[in-house]
Amino acid sequence: MARKLIAALACRSGGSRLYGKPLQPLAPGTTILDQILDTIDALPAIETAVLGISEGAENLIFIDEARKRGIPYVLGDERDVLRRLVDCGRVAGATDVFRVTSECPFIWTEPFVQAWQDHVANDHDITVTDGLPEGVIFEIYRQDALEHCHANGNELHRSEMCSLYAREHADEFRLKVLLPTPDVDRPDIRLTVDNAEDLVLCREVYKHFQEQAPLIPLADIIEFLDCQPELKALVEPYLTPVRIWPDGNVD
Repeated sequence: MARKLIAALACRSGGSRLYGKPLQPLAPGTTILDQILDTIDALPAIETAVLGISEGAENLIFIDEARKRGIPYVLGDERDVLRRLVDCGRVAGATDVFRVTSECPFIWTEPFVQAWQDHVANDHDITVTDGLPEGVIFEIYRQDALEHCHANGNELHRSEMCSLYAREHADEFRLKVLLPTPDVDRPDIRLTVDNAEDLVLCREVYKHFQEQAPLIPLADIIEFLDCQPELKALVEPYLTPVRIWPDGNVD
C-alpha cells in the first residue's frame, strides 16, 4: 500500500497570553504560520498541509489563509484538538500525519527525511523527536494511531495535550523516539511563541536568517542565540526543559 504523508496544523486565534499566535508577523509579509507552511512545503514526502481550524468567528481568518495557500482545511471543536488532527488526515486521505504546533516557527528538519524513511521501513506507529530546544519538535503518526488515541482517550487526551494518550500508553504502539544530536542538545533554548517576549526572540532569529528561510538549520539558530544572551534572558522565565516521551525505541 502506498503511503500518503500530510501535515496537520491545529489553528485558533484565542490564547490567554498572546492573541492570534500563528498569525503574528515574524517580518513584514511573513507570519509564524507562513514560516511553518513554507517549511512543510520544502520537506520532501509531505504531500500537503491541512489546517485543523477551531470553530468560531474569530478563527475564520484561517479559512482565508488555507484558501490563499490552496490547501485543505477542516473545522472542529476548539477543545477537541486531537479530533481536528484526525479529521485533517481523513479529509486528505492520509495514511500518516506529520504534526507540529502552529505557534512554533522553527522545526528541527534535518533528520526528517531519514526519520520518515525509517518510520515506513520499520512499520512504526509513531515517530517523534524529543529532548530538543523547546518548540522545534515534530511527530509522525500513522493515521490509525491517531484514530486509536482519540477513540480510547478522554477529554484531557483530546485537548491541546493531544500526544498525551500516546505518551501514557506507549506500550500500545510501535514507537520510535529520536533524541537530539550533540549540536542541538540544548533544552535551555526556547523557540516557541506563547508570550510577547517569545515573539521578540523569534523575530530576531528570523531577521538574522531570513535569507536562509524557511529551512534554517537549528544548530545555526542555537549558535546565534548563544551570542545574544539578552534574547535568551527574555524568555528564560518561561523555559520548561523536559523530555516528554518515554524511551521506547530510542536513537
